[in-house]
Amino acid sequence: MNAFDLTTSLFASSARGWRGTAAFGRNNSQPEQLLELYDIEACPYCRLVREVLCELDLDVMIYPCPKGGMRFRPAALDISGISQFPLLVDPNTGDQILESSAIITHLYKQYGGGRKQAPSGLKRQLAVSSSTLATVSRSIGRARGMNAKSSVAPVAPLELYSFESSPYARPVRELLCELEIPYRLRNFGKSRWEEMGPPVVRAKFFPEAPITSANRVRLNELTGRSQVPYLVDPNTEVAMFESGDILAYLKMIYGD
Repeated sequence: MNAFDLTTSLFASSARGWRGTAAFGRNNSQPEQLLELYDIEACPYCRLVREVLCELDLDVMIYPCPKGGMRFRPAALDISGISQFPLLVDPNTGDQILESSAIITHLYKQYGGGRKQAPSGLKRQLAVSSSTLATVSRSIGRARGMNAKSSVAPVAPLELYSFESSPYARPVRELLCELEIPYRLRNFGKSRWEEMGPPVVRAKFFPEAPITSANRVRLNELTGRSQVPYLVDPNTEVAMFESGDILAYLKMIYGD
């Protein structure tokens, strides 16, 4: 990532008050079957849903539906009858839900113990406005994560360890969206205050702090590190850290 790209990504996270950083899902219900989200990375309404998925510590299969894309948009249209995003498919309940507020309420009810609902009124307006500002900050120069690019479809979906507000993981999600590459989003929200900040801070000041969220435990067991983004491609048996390396890899393997 160059300095400009990192700066605008940091601003996007700041515009949303770094929502989608912390995870509160240790005591929440976990779905037996993987949730499915038809999503546009740059869409302000999709962002609101992904933030809640991160905060509830829920994995989700992402089907990218950028503007001009034809890989998953037809399937979304068949499901909902309308080309509108986000669209959540929950195979655990049989629900197919449009509208970010309805999706968020469903997620809180089914997997968050029903303790919260989607914001309404002024809170809803502020959330949409700040999410739109985050999108605008990532549209300087070009609209990242919005428009489809020609690409080669993978045989099997990829996996990405990420948390929504990560300024380093965001460019990877944007490119996956533009290339219409489906992937399992393994949410990597921080469930303890000792985990806040970059990995170097945790390693220096809190090396003995326990890791509690499921995907953080899983990645630490796999690699000995708790760092995102981390991409796993079962099609090539490649797995890697570092956003710059991941972006170069995706362009080389799947870019046309």
